[in-house]
Amino acid sequence: MFERFTKGARGTVTGALTHAERAGADSVTEEHLLLALLDQEGSRSSFAVAALGLTDRRASLEAALTEARRRGGLTQADMEALAGIGIDVTEIVAKVEGAHGEGALAGDRRSRRWWTGRRAFTTGAKGILEKSLRIALGRGDRFIGEEHLLLALTASPGVVADVLAQHGATYTAVARALYGAGGEGQARAG
Repeated sequence: MFERFTKGARGTVTGALTHAERAGADSVTEEHLLLALLDQEGSRSSFAVAALGLTDRRASLEAALTEARRRGGLTQADMEALAGIGIDVTEIVAKVEGAHGEGALAGDRRSRRWWTGRRAFTTGAKGILEKSLRIALGRGDRFIGEEHLLLALTASPGVVADVLAQHGATYTAVARALYGAGGEGQARAG
């Protein structure tokens, strides 16, 4: 699959590894892929990111991702479902952090892989890479570019897609920014 990646897509994967390393994370997540995409310049995806205003709201995106990490990775839909059965996630997070310190639900972000020098990709991050291939094939493209990675991030349920949607970057909005008004009609590989 990686032989189909464009130079920019490979740069995004490398950038995600760098973001994981800087964060001291054990593995590369979808969040790291998004941050690496936001770093890209002069590409189709960077154009879409700028057109959707995400470049100017990077701090807000990062804050929303941090807040989701504090909640143990729960999406807004997860929180609403729990609230529907009477569970206040904000209250639980406050109690856990009161007892164990801020960010206690975020998990261990320190690297245990120092001895190998390699960070594995989480199942979710691998899923994004696989979905980007399916999206590229669905669009009839013979390559996987950053734009396919960005579309995959919006199409895969989870915190990153949730945060992107809160900032106006849904699959449809990104496809429209990338390909024009008819672009969102292309197959959204499942």
